Amino acid sequence: MPLARSTRAYLETQRMSQPNLAGVDLNLLRVFLAIWDLRSLTAAGERLALTQSAVSHALRRLRTLFDDPLFARTPNGMVPTDAAFRLYPPLAQAFAMINEAVQQLASFEPSTAQRVFRISMSDMSEFYFLPPLLARLDRETRGIRIEVTNLPVESVSVAMRAGEIDLALGYVPGLDGNCTTQTLFVDEHVCVVRAGHPLRKTKPTREDLMGLRYIYASTNATGHRMVEQWLDELNFKRSVVLRLPHFVVAPEIVMNTDLAVIFPKSIAQRFNRGKAFRILPLPFTLPPIEIQVHSHAQFASDPGIAWLRETIYDMFRRPEA
Repeated sequence: MPLARSTRAYLETQRMSQPNLAGVDLNLLRVFLAIWDLRSLTAAGERLALTQSAVSHALRRLRTLFDDPLFARTPNGMVPTDAAFRLYPPLAQAFAMINEAVQQLASFEPSTAQRVFRISMSDMSEFYFLPPLLARLDRETRGIRIEVTNLPVESVSVAMRAGEIDLALGYVPGLDGNCTTQTLFVDEHVCVVRAGHPLRKTKPTREDLMGLRYIYASTNATGHRMVEQWLDELNFKRSVVLRLPHFVVAPEIVMNTDLAVIFPKSIAQRFNRGKAFRILPLPFTLPPIEIQVHSHAQFASDPGIAWLRETIYDMFRRPEA
C-alpha cells in the first residue's frame, strides 16, 4: 500500500507538472512562431495584425503554459531559450501539415477567382515584369489582384514561410533550402548611351567607357547594388555627374544627353523598343545575375500560388535558362 500511494503521488506530480494542452488556443502558437521568426514583439504583432500589448499578453500565457520564459529580451532582439528551441521544430511541422491539408482541399479557377497575391520584387523587376503580367491578368482573370512589396533579401525566406508574401521575383540570392526556385533567364549588365552618341564603337574598350560621363541611378534591386561593388573591385572608375534616387528617369536623360548609364540588359532592351539607344557590352566579365521566381515549399499545395508561378514561368522563361 505505501508503494501504491507513493506511485500515485508521483504520477499526480508528473501530471500537474505537464502543460494543460486541452484548451490551447492555436493563435498562441502562431504568436510563438511569429516571435521565433522575427525576434521582435512589435514585428510579430505587425505580421499577425495584433497590438504589441496583445502579443505581450500572449507571450505571458505561453510562458505560463510551458513554465518557461521561451524568449529573453536582449539588445539584439528576443532570443529563444533552450525550451523554445525544443518546441519550435514540432510546432513548425504541425502548422505546415495544417497548411498543406487546407491547401489540398482548396480549389482555384483563375477566370472566376477573387484573390490577392503578394509578390516581393525590386523596382527594376516591377518595370520589367508587371506591364506584360498585368496585361494578361486583365484579359483573363479580372478577379485577381496583385500587391507588390520590396523586402530586404535576408527577410524573403521568412516572409514566404509565414505566408506574408506568395512569391519572390527577380534576383534574390541566399534563400533557405525550403524555397523552390525556377530560373527565368540569366541577365547581364551593359552600358547604355543614346543612338547618336559620339562613341561609335560597337565593342568599346575599358578606356572608352571610363572616358564617358555617367548617371548613377539608385535602385533597390539586389543585383544592381552588387554590380556597383564589383565595378569598384575591378577599379573601374567612372565620372558620375548625376546621382538619382531611382532609375525610371535615367533613360529619358540619357536619350537627350551624352551621358551613359549601366543597367541590366533586360531593362535596357525593354526601354529601347523605340531604338533610341545603343546597348554596349562591358569589356570585362561580371558574375551572372540569375532572374528567378521563388515560392516556399510550405505552400507547395496551394493551387493559386502554383498557377501564378507557372503563369510567370511560361511568360518570361527564355529557352537558354
